[in-house]
Amino acid sequence: MSLLSSIGSPEDVRRLSPEQTTQLAAEIRAFLVDQVSRTGGHLGPNLGVVELTIALHRVFASPRDTLVFDTGHQAYVHKLLTGRQDFSALRKAGGMSGYPSRAESEHDVVENSHASTALSWADGVAKANAVQGHPERHVAAVIGDGALTGGMAWEALNNIAASQDRRLVIVVNDNGRSYSPTIGGVANHLDTLRTTRGYEAFLSWGKRTLHRTGAPGRFAYDWLHGLKKGLKDVVAPQGMFEDLGLKYVGPVDGHDVTAMEHALRRAKAYGGPVIVHAITEKGRGYTPAEQDVADRFHAVGQIHPETGLPVAPSRFGWTKVFADEIVKIGHDRPDVVAITAAMLHPVGLAPFAQEFPERTFDVGIAEQHAATSAAGMAFAGLHPVVAVYATFLNRAFDQVLMDAALHKAGITFVLDRAGITGDDGASHNGMWDMAMLRIVPGLRLAAPRDEPTLRSALRAAVDVDDAPTVVRYPKGALADAIPALEGLDGVDVVARHTPGATSGTGPDARKVLVVGVGSMVGTALAAGESLAAHGLAVDVVAPTWVLPVPEALVKLAGEHDLVLTLEDGVVDGGVGAMTAQRAGEQGVRTPFVHVGLPTRFLDHASREQILTQQRMRAEDAVRDALAALARG
Repeated sequence: MSLLSSIGSPEDVRRLSPEQTTQLAAEIRAFLVDQVSRTGGHLGPNLGVVELTIALHRVFASPRDTLVFDTGHQAYVHKLLTGRQDFSALRKAGGMSGYPSRAESEHDVVENSHASTALSWADGVAKANAVQGHPERHVAAVIGDGALTGGMAWEALNNIAASQDRRLVIVVNDNGRSYSPTIGGVANHLDTLRTTRGYEAFLSWGKRTLHRTGAPGRFAYDWLHGLKKGLKDVVAPQGMFEDLGLKYVGPVDGHDVTAMEHALRRAKAYGGPVIVHAITEKGRGYTPAEQDVADRFHAVGQIHPETGLPVAPSRFGWTKVFADEIVKIGHDRPDVVAITAAMLHPVGLAPFAQEFPERTFDVGIAEQHAATSAAGMAFAGLHPVVAVYATFLNRAFDQVLMDAALHKAGITFVLDRAGITGDDGASHNGMWDMAMLRIVPGLRLAAPRDEPTLRSALRAAVDVDDAPTVVRYPKGALADAIPALEGLDGVDVVARHTPGATSGTGPDARKVLVVGVGSMVGTALAAGESLAAHGLAVDVVAPTWVLPVPEALVKLAGEHDLVLTLEDGVVDGGVGAMTAQRAGEQGVRTPFVHVGLPTRFLDHASREQILTQQRMRAEDAVRDALAALARG
């Protein structure tokens, strides 16, 4: 029987001998490689926190003590040590989440897939423990060095440092990376701590040498040790944390369970907020991950565990189209610069960075700063292209509104993984952007349907210099190109079904306008064909620029007996709802049927499963449209 299979709770972990923890760590790494290679998931980050997480559960008593992970994708080991060892359906419908989940376990507190929030959570829990009189309860927050590039983490640190009686331990999991290598001043400081052994070597020498000289030497050593902050500032400048008023322990080898336990016990016993600085290696113990320069297998699909190679080659996708086109634009436009928030490779900016390194800015996990810094660049004569996942633009809404739009800044926001992403669950579906951005004055938003419209939308967006523009596209492989039959003042007609051709009905057939937005255009085409088979005259249109609502779309609505809109964003307040509102304001009384996502968080599942669950397939849309016609 393996050690891992005998672990059903943290109590089992605490009963192990030090030698057994080494065996357990090896078994966990083997398990992760075997299981995640079958399902896909966040492999590299979890391989890097095996010993660290074992040590946490040996020192702290979860769930009495609260453990928070930032970000939560590094919590697979935590799941294993808290009795969750069925990874067969990881990140799939009905299976285990790729992040902590309160629905799964009492040991999970924060889903936390948006970075830099754990310290605020930990501060709040620690304050509640103090207010309610629970000095026996501790809080431990594990935060990656990448997440420390986010401003919210420093807002929390500022508050944590002001409360010296909080039972709070902050573990900085320092692997030098978020997705790619971590950048910025904080990263440079941590790199200094990571590579400087001068302080420890100096004190070790002093202790050996001075203690040999008897009482005077011991007195001299104690005096020197009392100057530790000054010495640390000279030979290992970790004073940044201590200047905040936070006790600092480290650096500690994060792959040595005994060393981590010792550091964590010291921190726990201190009785106030302590930072434990753990040095780890992303992808530790798995050669293909260790040799992956880009992101150390941060997230993988299904792979061959022996080689790390994909089981199936990835198809040419949306991100690669953007990556190719933005480089071409960069050659044509020397004023175009690229900004990303610690996601250079995932959003497709690596080729631009290679071609134009002086025009590429990775600001760390700091979307708010990215947006406002872009506004400054726009004011100074550049055209910034800010590329992030759609779900992460939520974090910078105020900056888009008040810094970009209010100042009419020519910034292009490119939103990768817009709409339904599925596997990563509630926090990663990029479903909020269109409903959220529709209220931003002057903002223009494009939802291309295929490769040609993505390329043309991107070029049109960077030509706008007096307002923010947004180009959104989904996750995954490209669909086949959908050519326009004709353009009507910016609205592409992609299909027309004349009555009589399929059903024998006459020219007085009722007319339906089907509006497909972005990745839903294919569904709109299928719905159009089905409606035509019911004897209806159907026009299927695909406006690439959907915000503000095109006037031509309002005009077309008035020429039909029903409008059916399909979008992969929140339907309440979405593009369809806004189109209906604009039509009503102009006296158009045509009824609308809207197909889209509900205003609620969606559990992890495949895109197709979500479309089925939310009644967003073509047959669902047709059924609703026919029911509306029957009522009218």
